Amino acid sequence: MRPTGPAAPLAWLVAGWGDLKAHPGIGFFYGVCFWLMAAALGAVFRARPEYTLSLASGCLLIGPFMAMGLYDVSRRREQGLVPELGASLTCWDRSLRSMSLLVLVLVLLVLELLWGRASMVVFAVFFNTGMPSASGVLNAVFNPANRAFVAVYMVVGGLFAALVFSTAVVSIPMILDRDTDAISAAITSIQVTATSPGVMLLWGLLIAALIAMALLLPGGLGLLLVGPLLGHASWHAYRGTVGWQEAPGANP
Repeated sequence: MRPTGPAAPLAWLVAGWGDLKAHPGIGFFYGVCFWLMAAALGAVFRARPEYTLSLASGCLLIGPFMAMGLYDVSRRREQGLVPELGASLTCWDRSLRSMSLLVLVLVLLVLELLWGRASMVVFAVFFNTGMPSASGVLNAVFNPANRAFVAVYMVVGGLFAALVFSTAVVSIPMILDRDTDAISAAITSIQVTATSPGVMLLWGLLIAALIAMALLLPGGLGLLLVGPLLGHASWHAYRGTVGWQEAPGANP
């Protein structure tokens, strides 16, 4: 584990911005992909909120593959190579053949399904009128009479969010970089979070804040910029927190 300080998350963002400026066309492609995923989720939530979790599960399966394309661009720049969109779209091929990425994605999917089930249990405990509509969910959250519900919902959601974040924060770029098995990558990611909890908490809050600001723009168009920026920055978060000791005579 590399030692990190409180300024590290900002340095990762700056490095990610450099990658995005160097290859804006590739970044725009992935930004559109992230925006389309968010737009689909928003449309389903407004029309049929009970299906939102199902679509979110599909996005969770696709998201890591999209993010790996951005990691590949940052990695190639780091190695002095010229990034290409075509190469970034297939960079996950080796990890998929070894099943490492697939196993990790399935673990994250199970965690998300458990998260969704826990959320439904919280709703069932506090409400007996069935699954509310999109407006009903918002009314329940912002109604001062439901303070106990909001507190429990936030605690449960926060625990699952912390578990998912700590498992995935550096594991996916680590699999791309070293084709590590999923269990080792997940354990390393959790170790990174446990070693620098304050820094990783700040990093998670920055990610959440940037995504929230992106979604506040009309149509959520801020994701066109924030999505690829965070993808590149996440690669630098991995490189800034995990170091490798090469065996004697091995190529780095």
